[in-house]
Amino acid sequence: MVTTITATMMMQATLMVEQCPPDAALHAADLREDDGRASAPDVLHPASPAALTVWLSPAFPVGSFAYSHGLEWAVHARAIHDLGTAQAWIGNLIAHGGVRNDLVFLSCVHRAVAAGDLEALREINDLALALAGSRERHLETSAQGTAFLAAIASAWSLPQIDEAHTALGPAAAYPVAVGLVTAAHAMPLATVLDAFAMSALANLVSALIRLSALGQSDGQRVIASLLPAALAQAAMAHTATLDDIGGAAFQSDIAALRHETQYSRFFRS
Repeated sequence: MVTTITATMMMQATLMVEQCPPDAALHAADLREDDGRASAPDVLHPASPAALTVWLSPAFPVGSFAYSHGLEWAVHARAIHDLGTAQAWIGNLIAHGGVRNDLVFLSCVHRAVAAGDLEALREINDLALALAGSRERHLETSAQGTAFLAAIASAWSLPQIDEAHTALGPAAAYPVAVGLVTAAHAMPLATVLDAFAMSALANLVSALIRLSALGQSDGQRVIASLLPAALAQAAMAHTATLDDIGGAAFQSDIAALRHETQYSRFFRS
């Protein structure tokens, strides 16, 4: 019985090969020669705004999982230890801290690139890097920004992006990189700002969950409670200028400085 079944299967396989169209057989042979690898087509046109879900997702290779924006020290010092303290801390970052300023930088860059003003792009990037209040904050924004542009260059690049990247120099602040790329891909500024604000909020909450300061359910409660404030800041940034840059999240700045000498660290900032 086993011999009969085996013979039948071999006959069926032979018939399938014989019935395979010549072009298909040649294509299969080509794939075998390439070990299954196929070259991806170059991106020759602007991406859909839906690409934002890819670019701002945790899976996009910018290393966002490695940075806590000073939250690790705040958890260590028990300044953040439950739902209420997490809401207050992140709420201040949105209203008066780095999240707000990053939205303004992104907006200014997006408009500069859309207008073809590379000199303004360089000035905004220099300011964004200079205003990083500590060594780790500088690393956080410059490493993610540079990695973002490198990832874009591998699959989503355009001549306009390459030209602007060259003008920026070796380091790019993260919101500057996002503003540059989304403007070059002709994505609506309002859509980009909303997505960036939501991503920033989600990343901060994710860091607190991994630090065991929040559970999954409380993490969702923080996001739900602060999302309106994040979107309000995104709307503010739509018409903001560099004159609107400023902050008063002093505890966050101190946390970033103290994290540099924290004895045991899970995050890079």
